[in-house]
Amino acid sequence: MDLFNKIYKEQNYKIVKEKGIYPYFHKLYSGQDVIVNMEGHRTIMLGSNNYLGLTSHPDVKKAGEQAIDKYGSGCSGSRFLNGTLDIHTKLEKDLANFLHQEDAMTFSTGFQSNLGIISAIIGRNDYIVCDRENHASIYDACKLSYGKMVRYNHNDMDDLERKIKEIPDSAGILIVTDGVFSMSGDICKLPEIVDIAKKYNARIMVDDAHGLGVIGKNGRGTGEYFGLEDKIDIYMGTFSKSLASLGGYMAGNLDLVEYLKHNSRPYIFSASMTPASVCCANKALDILKSEPQRVARLNALSDYMRNGLKKCGIDIIESKTPIIPIYTYQDEKTFVACKMLLERGVYVNPVVSPATPVGQSLLRTSYTANHTEAILDEAIIKIKEVIDLLK
Repeated sequence: MDLFNKIYKEQNYKIVKEKGIYPYFHKLYSGQDVIVNMEGHRTIMLGSNNYLGLTSHPDVKKAGEQAIDKYGSGCSGSRFLNGTLDIHTKLEKDLANFLHQEDAMTFSTGFQSNLGIISAIIGRNDYIVCDRENHASIYDACKLSYGKMVRYNHNDMDDLERKIKEIPDSAGILIVTDGVFSMSGDICKLPEIVDIAKKYNARIMVDDAHGLGVIGKNGRGTGEYFGLEDKIDIYMGTFSKSLASLGGYMAGNLDLVEYLKHNSRPYIFSASMTPASVCCANKALDILKSEPQRVARLNALSDYMRNGLKKCGIDIIESKTPIIPIYTYQDEKTFVACKMLLERGVYVNPVVSPATPVGQSLLRTSYTANHTEAILDEAIIKIKEVIDLLK
């Protein structure tokens, strides 16, 4: 049998392209902002994870330019060998201090961070207990490890405890959860997870990619939001969202970080973060620390949009974050809605099966601290128009 047979068979994406409702890979002719040039047209951006609006901040851009001037465009090696710059260690120190952790380490991408952390810690006799709606990188990390993965129903603490009860007492257990779930905008039930972890001698890892800069009074994420920063064993996050760059990190106690530095294959065998990415992330972190009002503004705008959509009778998933999903239910209807919105100058993200259960497709909308009420009002009118046309 030809290995490539699967490639030539009819695929869903081919069908969607033929129908003229393919929603992916739209070209941007501008940087990420609240208003962008997409496919040559003015478009309100409601599909970005640029939560604090820092990708276009002049100080962030200047930090990247200065890094290239001093260090060049890349590091040409892994952190393990020649790829550690003084700016890498500065970012890690600043990040650990901000998160109230002993130490931190950086990875070249957020996806790689989860691969590198979980695969290094979980051995053959260990168990990973995983929320069903965790990010794809967590699932791939579970596959890369030698341990056993057990899934519990999304944010269902009774199911979590049932699953943990069945694990042998001799096994090591890591409960892994998103802090803020990227599709629904839900926040994990960290207080209950902490209680269960203590009861069954489990460790806790929180993927706070969508929590840092988004929740918590100072933007420190899920731990700060619940007042449980000292109860999380492993903090993981990315620089590609609130911190306006590219890369990922892990923060925790000193022994854990040192262990991962010497045992994480994705860390050891990948080139380190580029100088520009490091300095952009560090500058964005500085801005977050000095301007926590950006977090409050982000959440106020998200509440404004949530209330505006509900007043129009639009069916949304309730959350307390800048991720506001709108139900469209059917996959094809979702693709059509994305096309109609883009034609009206609004970009949103389609979320269809298998990313959602069949019959629960969504338009994922997300917001930044740089949006204005006027822009959101314009978007609400256009979203309502499209949703009404598709009823």
